[in-house]
Amino acid sequence: MSRLLRHRALAAMSILAVFALIAACGGSATLSKVGGPVGQNFQGQPAPSAAASPGATSANAGASGSKSQADQQAPIQDTAYIVKTGTMTVEVPRLDETLLKARAAITGLGGYIAGSQQVNNKDRSTASLTFRIPVARWEDALDAIRKLDSVKVKDLTTNSVEITGQVLDLGARIDNLKATERQLLLIMGKAVKITDILEVQSRLTDVQGQIEQLSTQQAHLQQQAALSTLTVVFSTPAPQAVTETSKGWDPAAELDHAVAQLLGIGQSLATAGIWFAIVWLPVLFAVVLVALVVRFAAGRLGLLRRPDGGPGPEPAAPAA
Repeated sequence: MSRLLRHRALAAMSILAVFALIAACGGSATLSKVGGPVGQNFQGQPAPSAAASPGATSANAGASGSKSQADQQAPIQDTAYIVKTGTMTVEVPRLDETLLKARAAITGLGGYIAGSQQVNNKDRSTASLTFRIPVARWEDALDAIRKLDSVKVKDLTTNSVEITGQVLDLGARIDNLKATERQLLLIMGKAVKITDILEVQSRLTDVQGQIEQLSTQQAHLQQQAALSTLTVVFSTPAPQAVTETSKGWDPAAELDHAVAQLLGIGQSLATAGIWFAIVWLPVLFAVVLVALVVRFAAGRLGLLRRPDGGPGPEPAAPAA
């Protein structure tokens, strides 16, 4: 029983020691990233002790001064990550021929076609090609499209987005997770209890999943920065409207004009007949009907008879 307790105590102490080691490693790594380990100057050299002689101090100062000059003369490595994108609209007289030349030009620069679309209409044809180009050949690709035969650039838009901070941040997180992964592997190798092993295994799986996820994001960003994206829209010229102006007398045009006038007169007469039949004819019929009724009523009442005592008709002359 005492031996079992002793083994458990040793296992617990080893686990605590490993966690303490992880914390110490994390702290030292932070110090090294910020300004170097304690006891070193900003150039990474051991700091001179307080008991050092003045001659040694001056010698060290001279050596560090010469080294700093060498560091200043050394070229600075460019580690910037910039995502470049652009859209170009061009007008070409022959679409298919120009597309073949554009593909050949971009392929010669180390790029490739990521997508394409083409629409052929009766009057005008249009095609859109999306190229992925090495970032170092970006300007060469733009010049290659401009220099194609009979190409007229209508519009060009470019955009640059720096993602250096995102890539470096992902790299730092990946390094920290890998350090944690190594420590967890050490803990798992020393663990005795099954519960401890399972707990460490769960934590290790989580850390490894985060490493894979962040590594994928970092690789995607680096690929976006390594290969620029250029979308080129090719189109044939729009057809121009042709207007023909007739000079002098045109019999066909005069005939059309006369027919139009005749149709206009016929439409006017038809309109007048419709109005007369619908509006004026009922009115006239009503007026005539009223006049007949008044005349008939007046005859029945004797208003139209001759007055009494008036001269009657003359008698006929006697026969000889």
